[in-house]
Amino acid sequence: MTTTLTVAAIQLTSTNCWQDNLNQVKQLVAAAVNDGARLVVLPENVFLFNGKGMRDLAESPDQAALFEEMRGLAIKHAIYLVVGSHPSLLRPNGDKVSDRRVRQTCWVIRPDGCLLERYDKIHLFDVTVNDKAASYKESDVIGLGELALKVVEVDGFKVGLSICYDLRFPELYRALVTLGAEILLVPAAFTYVTGKAHWSILLAARAIENQCYVLGVGQCGWHNETRQTYGNSALYSPWGECLANLGEAPSYFVFAVDKQQISESRQKMPCFSHRRLI
Repeated sequence: MTTTLTVAAIQLTSTNCWQDNLNQVKQLVAAAVNDGARLVVLPENVFLFNGKGMRDLAESPDQAALFEEMRGLAIKHAIYLVVGSHPSLLRPNGDKVSDRRVRQTCWVIRPDGCLLERYDKIHLFDVTVNDKAASYKESDVIGLGELALKVVEVDGFKVGLSICYDLRFPELYRALVTLGAEILLVPAAFTYVTGKAHWSILLAARAIENQCYVLGVGQCGWHNETRQTYGNSALYSPWGECLANLGEAPSYFVFAVDKQQISESRQKMPCFSHRRLI
């Protein structure tokens, strides 16, 4: 049985041009694979950083072309590829969404190019922030995903799926770990202000309280005149240690996670068996 898995975080400054974003992705994925990556995670809004353009992209022929590009990338490099989020018009059962809003969908693609799983974001970022944008209302253009927990298997590791604002809701991650998740993925586009205040703390907290690995993969830099994201993609251990971290520029890191660290952490401090509230 495999006891290690090499994961990669790809950090970008995505724009409104999906072709440019795709070129960046291809370059950074190739570099990460060259360093041994097997599970490669892209951030939220990876191919389009423009809420108003989500519906148009989801309805255009470019949607199918982008998915084929991702399938081809997974096949070419023999990797599991996680597209952090991308606008979709289809529900998981294949039905078209009933309103004008898209779903913010995370795709997990296998090394053979097949779609292993999808997760639709269930918490939407409708908040006020003290930055140039001042407020955000994702629900104007994004509909809530179905309340479905998604855990996939990658080379013997159970991997739990989430997106960005989900990070503030610990009950989601406890439920994923209850289903067996050993690595929790958080592709994101945290604003600079909220990221600086809370991103690292929240990632570490989710790792500590669930005694598993947490991989946060963010957008970074200025995407337009008002939108700046925090970057600082990071991997946290089951003990809450920061094992790898990026700054505020496009880049990547690769790190081999080890099942033994999970078991050791849970054996030494058996928090799950000590729980008294359900």
